[in-house]
Amino acid sequence: MKTLSRLFKTILPIALVLTSTSCGSTTSSDQPQSDTTQSSDEIINIGVTDTVYSLNPLLMNGGEVTKYATGLMFLPLMELNAALEFEPMLADSITTEDNIHFTVHIDENATWSDGTPITSYDVEYTALRLCSPLIANTAMMYYVFEGVGDDGFVEEGATSISGITPIDDKTIVFTTKSPMALNTFLNSYARYLMPLPKHIIEQYSEDQLASAEWFNHPDVVSGPYMLTDYDTDHYVSYSANPNYWKGNVNIPTLNIRIMDAASLYAALQTGEIDVTQQTMSVIPPEDYSAIEALDNITVVYGDPITNQSMFINTKNIPDTRVRQAMLYAIDRDMILEGLLQNHGEIQDGFLSSASPYHDQGSTYIHYDPDKAKALLQQAGYDGSQTIDFYVNSGDSTFVNAANIIVANWQAVGINAKITTVDFATLMSVAGSDDVDVLAVQYTYSPVDPYTDIAWLLGGEGSWTNYGNASINEALALTQSPGIDENQLTQAYTVVDTTVATDVPMISVYIISAMAAVNKRIENCTPSVYGFFNNVHEWKIDSNE
Repeated sequence: MKTLSRLFKTILPIALVLTSTSCGSTTSSDQPQSDTTQSSDEIINIGVTDTVYSLNPLLMNGGEVTKYATGLMFLPLMELNAALEFEPMLADSITTEDNIHFTVHIDENATWSDGTPITSYDVEYTALRLCSPLIANTAMMYYVFEGVGDDGFVEEGATSISGITPIDDKTIVFTTKSPMALNTFLNSYARYLMPLPKHIIEQYSEDQLASAEWFNHPDVVSGPYMLTDYDTDHYVSYSANPNYWKGNVNIPTLNIRIMDAASLYAALQTGEIDVTQQTMSVIPPEDYSAIEALDNITVVYGDPITNQSMFINTKNIPDTRVRQAMLYAIDRDMILEGLLQNHGEIQDGFLSSASPYHDQGSTYIHYDPDKAKALLQQAGYDGSQTIDFYVNSGDSTFVNAANIIVANWQAVGINAKITTVDFATLMSVAGSDDVDVLAVQYTYSPVDPYTDIAWLLGGEGSWTNYGNASINEALALTQSPGIDENQLTQAYTVVDTTVATDVPMISVYIISAMAAVNKRIENCTPSVYGFFNNVHEWKIDSNE
């Protein structure tokens, strides 16, 4: 746990900062450069509201848009699907008997677009490069594997890793330094390791790989699409891979269009975009009713997964009673109803009702301003402190919610000042002494919340500067071999109950976000997870 917590303090802020930065572009236009001879029956436009950091799998970070945009070309080993099950992508199985050795078997049919078989040596090569100090990808957290330093890197020029060992052409074993649950391996590593074609990439030296021109137009891929053009701030355009090993790709051209959230309604109405997805495309709740009324659109609400979290710097607000008062003073029911039109839920802690480990009998702390005042009186709180409350300026819904929260606090004697900053700035100040409360939307994986919780409650240096022995013990239990779902539920209940009591984090609401798809698109149902798993089966009904 100490090793995990130490690294998470470094990794997560970096991963989150990268989701809102860009690394350059191949064109200055803000429109996809599609073939002008194509009809709309051959093109699908997907609207997203965040930029793409990079399309190089070696620079992979935790951003949803970046992950999906890259995964269209380079499949991961496994991916979650809409039912929160791990679905084979390049690997047809990943197993472990001891939560130390993870055996990955590559699908026998998996081939690169040039016909070359995809092998375990492609996986080994990519993992080795992800651990290169010259590429310096700190977001991938490979320090957990034998043979990799605690900084996540191997020596420059290393040709192998003792903890990542091919057995034969289609089998490779990953060995961890300490026990890890299979779901953690699948969620944190199998979903983000996107193997590259060794027979193509090995022409580049280590120091060339982060900036190699090949990644701007890769000509050998494992996924359903090939990159044709992109501008990381505006769009990514793809053409179908004619040799996709999972089957024929029906849509010749696919574009990801990066847009302002306020523009999504009009773009859906006019057909400028065809599809939005729950986590990549943040539709403002005030537009939900108008989009539901569109004749050309089918609306899909996702499971409540994305948590609007407020992280309290316990170093600056050390009295538990004051933090409890901050929670009791917030009228979360009113915020959920008034701002989100009840498209979501309220929970205390990290788990939503979508998680298989959520205690379905749990209740949340309700608005009680009198209780808040009593707690402040017990704590001797005189109201002289002004809480510095940092909020993402790009989230208009929560900016409104923050004003309600500050008014709620003011009513019980807590003074707070809202500072709205862009996402990159928000991440740069997260965890610093200048921030008392930090608010950000955070998607905790329902099937593996362990990694995020371990970081966020990792003691000094985390966003909360909060640590708790009972939580550490419960989290360690979740990684034990042979633990069943009931035991996992009990362990995570300990975590969420302790968080509700000590209040290092307040969950304001958990969003059931809207997605939309044009009725002319068949076999496409937007989902929080697994959105592109069957993208090659999407079709266009020209009669719509």
